[in-house]
Amino acid sequence: MRALSIASTGMAAQQTNVETIANNLANMNTTGFKQQRAEFQDLLYQNVQTPGAQTSDQGTYAPNGIQIGAGVRTAAIYRVTTQGDLQSTSNPYDVAIQGSGYFRIQQADGTDAYTRSGNFSLSPQGQLITQDGLVVQPGIAIPANTLNVQINAQGQVNVTVAGNNTPQTVGQLELTRFPNEAGLNAIGNNLLLETPASGSPQAGVPGSTGYGTVQQGYLETSNVNSVDEITALITAQRAYEMNSKVISAADQMLQQTARLGGQ
Repeated sequence: MRALSIASTGMAAQQTNVETIANNLANMNTTGFKQQRAEFQDLLYQNVQTPGAQTSDQGTYAPNGIQIGAGVRTAAIYRVTTQGDLQSTSNPYDVAIQGSGYFRIQQADGTDAYTRSGNFSLSPQGQLITQDGLVVQPGIAIPANTLNVQINAQGQVNVTVAGNNTPQTVGQLELTRFPNEAGLNAIGNNLLLETPASGSPQAGVPGSTGYGTVQQGYLETSNVNSVDEITALITAQRAYEMNSKVISAADQMLQQTARLGGQ
């Protein structure tokens, strides 16, 4: 009976949906996290009668046809890249992006990764690094005798050192954009990698055309909306239950058929 396999695909799809929602809720407090959304597609159809097929020699055609679907599958888990709220931290090394762009990070193997998480620190050598010790690109070194660090909206890093009240520029933060942000590959630790689907990275200065600005002393929070996620969770749960009821109904029908056959 087709209903068993069709309903099973529905249950599998809703399980994926619930897992996606669970991951969103688990990362509600993850800096720079972007909400994900499961998207689905219907499967191939069995054409008992194709819509528009000729039904007689007089030239009449089937207005609708008879197509029996095979169920559903997960087509993609889409990353929603809308802006998260900015939260004040008063930490001079916390930097939030307001608008488009990603910070470029150099991984331990020398390759580049990208992140919206700007909770930075200093290495023992004074370099600006992530919480995992990865260097923020382009490398910016803060002098050891620095008294004050200022990062303006355009990403220019200025410091005031002991014995000199005149601020001096020690570096320039850059932002990177992609033609298709949803095509980036998430690898955990708030890092994303370039893929053929994302397109090539395009670096620019914060505040220039097409790029966001940066805000010192702030962090971008997750863009997950708890109310929306709970609503989606209830909907997914009910859809899962309805598909399970279809399996129960199909099973009862098979039992009835088996009893008739045994008589």
